[in-house]
Amino acid sequence: MTVFKASLRNFFAHKGRMGLSAVAVVLSVAFVAFVCGTLVFTDTMNTTFDRLFATTSPDVTVSPKKTADDGSDQRTAARPRTLPASALGTARAADGARSAEGVVSSERVTVVDGDDKNIGSTTGAPTIAANWTSGDRRTMKITSGHAPRGASEVMVDADTAKKRHLRIGDELRTIAADGDFTARVSGIATFQVTNPGAAIVYFDTPTAQRQLLGRTGAYTGIAVTAEQGVTHALLKKNVSASLGAGKYTYQTQKEAADSNREEIGSFLDVMKYALLGFAGIALLVGIFLIVNTFSMLVAQRTREIGLMRAIGSSRRQVNRSVLIEALLLGVVGSVLGVGAGVGLAVGLMKLMGQLGMNLSTSELTVAWTTPVTGLVLGVLVTLLAAYLPARRAGRVSPMAALRDAGTPADVKTGAVRAVLGVLLTGGGAAALYEASKSAKAAEGSVYLGAGVVLTLVGFVVVGPVLAGALVRVLSLVTLRPFGGRVGRLAERNALRNPRRTGATAAALMIGLALVASLSVVGSSMVASATQELDRSVGADFIVQSGNGQPVTPGVERKLRDSASLKTVTSYKIVPARVTTPDGKTAREQFSATDPSYMKDLRREVKSGDLAAAYDRDAMSVGADFAKKHGVGPGDSLTVAFAGGESAKLTVAAVTKEETSVDKGAMYTDIATVRRHVPAAQMPPTVMMFGSAEDGREDAAYAALKKELKPYPQYQVHDQADFKQTLQDQVGQMLNMVYGLLALAIIVAVLGVVNTLALSVVERTREIGLMRAIGLARRQLRRMIRLESVVIALFGALLGLGLGMCWGAAAQKLLALEGLNVLEIPWPTIGAVFAGSALVGLVAALVPAFRAGRMNVLNAIATE
Repeated sequence: MTVFKASLRNFFAHKGRMGLSAVAVVLSVAFVAFVCGTLVFTDTMNTTFDRLFATTSPDVTVSPKKTADDGSDQRTAARPRTLPASALGTARAADGARSAEGVVSSERVTVVDGDDKNIGSTTGAPTIAANWTSGDRRTMKITSGHAPRGASEVMVDADTAKKRHLRIGDELRTIAADGDFTARVSGIATFQVTNPGAAIVYFDTPTAQRQLLGRTGAYTGIAVTAEQGVTHALLKKNVSASLGAGKYTYQTQKEAADSNREEIGSFLDVMKYALLGFAGIALLVGIFLIVNTFSMLVAQRTREIGLMRAIGSSRRQVNRSVLIEALLLGVVGSVLGVGAGVGLAVGLMKLMGQLGMNLSTSELTVAWTTPVTGLVLGVLVTLLAAYLPARRAGRVSPMAALRDAGTPADVKTGAVRAVLGVLLTGGGAAALYEASKSAKAAEGSVYLGAGVVLTLVGFVVVGPVLAGALVRVLSLVTLRPFGGRVGRLAERNALRNPRRTGATAAALMIGLALVASLSVVGSSMVASATQELDRSVGADFIVQSGNGQPVTPGVERKLRDSASLKTVTSYKIVPARVTTPDGKTAREQFSATDPSYMKDLRREVKSGDLAAAYDRDAMSVGADFAKKHGVGPGDSLTVAFAGGESAKLTVAAVTKEETSVDKGAMYTDIATVRRHVPAAQMPPTVMMFGSAEDGREDAAYAALKKELKPYPQYQVHDQADFKQTLQDQVGQMLNMVYGLLALAIIVAVLGVVNTLALSVVERTREIGLMRAIGLARRQLRRMIRLESVVIALFGALLGLGLGMCWGAAAQKLLALEGLNVLEIPWPTIGAVFAGSALVGLVAALVPAFRAGRMNVLNAIATE
């Protein structure tokens, strides 16, 4: 209890010092805010979707069953799977069924306004076209106009109407697999639950069947309502018995909601664990700052601790005193972190709202485990990080009370630290080398992970040792030319305590290492994709949907009829089981194109004749496939087409596999597929290629853009466009990651600010003496700014060097998946390094200003 009281008195007696320490700990436990914000945000999203799925799911749902040999990808299929109309009558007559209603719904549509602008979401949420049913009335309320009453009317959801400025009477054009059709807005329906972000349009049932499914008398599902007193499980059993147990998929309301939740749950889990991963990065940064903070507190209180030891305090009591202060600061910081986490969750919800997913703060979900997790995690990490400084405090000798406390002593780095750091770094470098040479992705990933962890820990351990050499080199380049004697003083201050310099720089190093490694991987991705495009695509233009939708037959005909194109190639993904001569099923799909593929897509032939692969019932295979299964030109493969018949296809050519596009390459003629698959089951075109007459490329590009303007879901790219699109996509992904890493970097930068502020407090008497012998305020401020700059540059140098090594090793490993080009983004690396100097300069502004305002006599008198 005596130790606790002494700790409390010390805690409140030095309000300024403890204030700075509290700021450091609050910054250090910023990961608590990230953890709590992530948990609150994902819990809220789960609550939102749980409520949505529970509300929208009928008592029993009947849906088409996907067979084992179906193989089709419903995301790119032209039409959704269907049930016959007869199934509706049978379900309606089942025991315990009060009513049954046929549902028609499709996401394979694009809806455009009168200006040919897509009214759907631009952030990945689907556009859904459906028939208006009684089930929709549970989640939607018509707030303007009326429900659609014929083929010329459509109803839209209120959120889409508001975003796209739609009103009653406006004309909308729906682009579906079987053509375009127009209708005028007859009504606007408002969500009674949270809108997950989709754009929804409603038609009457006959129109939805005809336009979305290509025929009447079919449904994509059946919603069955139970009679009073009949359980969902019993109704499901009765409906299943009436329709045939294995014929369709049957789900109760709970099962349907759970299935939908599972689908969205995988996305939410990825988001959750990604955010928690970045929280872990912030945790690492925080640990360094806490260690740094308490190390400086112990150094400042050396004489005080020595006096406590001299009057009888034991090592354990001194140790406990520091840990109690850490506990108090950890509790304060963690409580603030939990509150900030809730604010962060609300901010994420607002951001998602801007992106189209409307999450209501009325559904904000804060489980009791979230604040408990944040508090326990924050306090434990603070105590663990403060343990080493506390042990150091316990080793202070009573003789330290006799030491002059006004001038901090230099701190040396130990030989043990140097040896341990070199061993860890060397082991990590060896693991990274093994990862880069690995022939298997799984094995290489283990080496890569081990290499990243070992080199990171090694650099942290050896950082204070490296500070002595690297800070001197950086000083020669940055401090001495611009700072003169003041620069030398700044250099001396940075070198005085290499452990503190190393720990401060390590916090910045972690964030910048990740930035550098991701930049290398991102640049290599773009460079590899560009090289692959140049090597494998000979067409002038590529036409595809930005959201994965197939090319509709109408657009395909328009491109084939275009006078601006000399050749046109359709590309289809064909679901099929490919069986080798020894009876093994080797593939579940392959590609079908036109013969013009040989010009529009470049393939180097290893053996056989590629042109012959487009003869009747012929095909080509990739070299890896041919080697693995022992097939070559002249051999036959059995191909069972999904929805069609089986056929024997002769291997006419074996192509080299030099790019990731070629991996597993297996091609046949579209005419061959058409002979064995009924027209209704024919897989859609997923991409098209085209070439113009030599010298007419620019005119053809402009003509294609104009011809496809009414179809905004499709983009026309020449090769330069396609490369830019790849670069933009990678850039967007990296920007998102950089945004999340920004927290760790901001914490590290603010840690530099706080470290300098505490350093100024520690050197109060020294600063007073320097001012007394003639150091001007301006020189003092410049000294502190230059010290901050050199520490920031030291951290940047370590981080960027480490990150480039990680990125290079990752690229070598990813070369197994086609990432063949290593590209170091030197402009980005240089900008980050220069930015670090600016960051160091800005970080020193407040501490330098505070140091310049010190009263000289009071500073000299400081004990």
